[in-house]
Amino acid sequence: MHRYPLRVYYEDTDAGGVVYYANYLRFLERGRTEALRDLGAAHARLQAEHGLIFMVRRVNLDYVSPARLDDRLIVETSLLEERGASVQLRQRVMRDGDLLVDAVIQLACVQERTGRPGRIPPEWRAALARLAV
Repeated sequence: MHRYPLRVYYEDTDAGGVVYYANYLRFLERGRTEALRDLGAAHARLQAEHGLIFMVRRVNLDYVSPARLDDRLIVETSLLEERGASVQLRQRVMRDGDLLVDAVIQLACVQERTGRPGRIPPEWRAALARLAV
């Protein structure tokens, strides 16, 4: 499992100081990107070396409790399933050990030029496997 810390800024909130619901998607994206980068399998390398990109295919979010201005959050990212050209991750947004958002994200690996499915290269599969809990 990977943990990515972040803080809630004013730009992330609505007029009441509560995180705007769509901004959780941005937090989750950052968590996924940093997880792969920290494991040595950055998105930019996947694109440059293999002409492949990850695209979000499906998102299932459960909003449990709101985050607020200045909160310190942790985005946890773990692997649920890896297949030849897709991966399913669980991501959770936590505050002081309390669950705020629970998400299951399915990513498709596609060829940048054609948009057709592409097999996840071995190095990225190995990095994703290290996210398994």
